[in-house]
Amino acid sequence: MSTLLFLFWLILGYLVGSIPWALIIGKVFYNTDIRTKGSGNLGGTNAGRVLGKKVGIIVILLDATKAFLMMVLCNALSPEYCRYVGLAVCIGHCFPIFANFKGGKAVACAAGYVLGLALFVTHDFIFTFLFPMLVFLIVLGLTKYMSLASMSAVLFAAIMGFLTYKDNGLATLVLLLALFIIYMHRANIVRLINGNENKVSFLK
Repeated sequence: MSTLLFLFWLILGYLVGSIPWALIIGKVFYNTDIRTKGSGNLGGTNAGRVLGKKVGIIVILLDATKAFLMMVLCNALSPEYCRYVGLAVCIGHCFPIFANFKGGKAVACAAGYVLGLALFVTHDFIFTFLFPMLVFLIVLGLTKYMSLASMSAVLFAAIMGFLTYKDNGLATLVLLLALFIIYMHRANIVRLINGNENKVSFLK
């Protein structure tokens, strides 16, 4: 493993992850800084609440694409770093250098990341990507809590990692990502416990 090349991919992944699509779309097309509205997060959920369902879905797709496309590029040029560059994107999304290090919670990026893992690393689409996404959709459909659905999906993805991956090191990376995302949702966890968490009305 080349240290310089490894750092290059981590830095590039972080910079791409730092692209704040919710902020860009809000300011360019709606003259709105969504950091001052709703939860203040630069993610698809808050974009949907503030700017509408269409924008929320677009932001979610763009954020997921950040991680996935970086993994496509890395897999083509330096496949040994593919599993790491997607994580760097997730970190950049949460702490973006282009938005004062205050971003989203990396849920959409994590979806792009596990899709990249499924296609380029584990080569197991069903257990690596499809099952966690089904858990996400089922929990979201039943509860309308984006936070609960997100945490359930990443935790399930981590469990699937240890059950199905042949590489425990990779499973550990997914577990660390899951724990990181759960930590980013710590305020949501408190609201869920207290019964005052916001439901995702724009997805109805």
